Amino acid sequence: MKASTKNSLPKETPEDKNRRVQKIIQILDHTYPTTTLALNFTTPLELLIALILAAQCTDARVNQVTATLFKKYRTPEDWTGLIRSTLETEIRTTGFYRNKAKAIQECCQELVNRFGGRVPNKLEDLVSLPGVGRKTANILRGNAFGQPAIGVDTHLGRLAQRLGLTTETNPDKIEINLNPLVPDRAKVRFCHLLQAHGRAICLARKPDCPGCPMNHLCPYPVQAKITLPAKRNRS
Repeated sequence: MKASTKNSLPKETPEDKNRRVQKIIQILDHTYPTTTLALNFTTPLELLIALILAAQCTDARVNQVTATLFKKYRTPEDWTGLIRSTLETEIRTTGFYRNKAKAIQECCQELVNRFGGRVPNKLEDLVSLPGVGRKTANILRGNAFGQPAIGVDTHLGRLAQRLGLTTETNPDKIEINLNPLVPDRAKVRFCHLLQAHGRAICLARKPDCPGCPMNHLCPYPVQAKITLPAKRNRS
């Protein structure tokens, strides 16, 4: 079902929407208390590589591949020193392996040439790297450097639209809409929570609206004409 962009909740003031977002965060934090970023990493460089590999690939598959790679390759020089065909073979199961191998090596070469072999933490520096867009840069800033940032992936974009927090489809514009709604201290957590909810309940093709703990805060069930239980806990 395709979500309408028209909000079927009562018309909200900016203050109302901020309060609704706070309630959404509270409910999801209770629902997914241990959720975190699905990609495994221990350094900013590892997260950067994992994010490049994650394009059009599941996080679970990326974690399988990087479990071996990260033991062998620890610095940008390690990655750039590989024969391209060797790297392609090692990441083949993540899909689009030729483009990803090229992006990894070009990105790591830029880290060596321009940043002393370190991953930068500024948005403008990150998006200047090959293979790094705004989403990847923000996920890095938030999860590797602890900065308040919203990285809009597929799940986050879908849920933001269904929740009536944006009418945009472009991830960068969705980020602009979400930034003032989510407090800085909660931005990274907000991303993790919506990603978890998008995988567990608010699925792309068949969301489980009757089983959603925050359906009373969401316009999508009405828009999609989904019947909800007559009573449910509104905590």
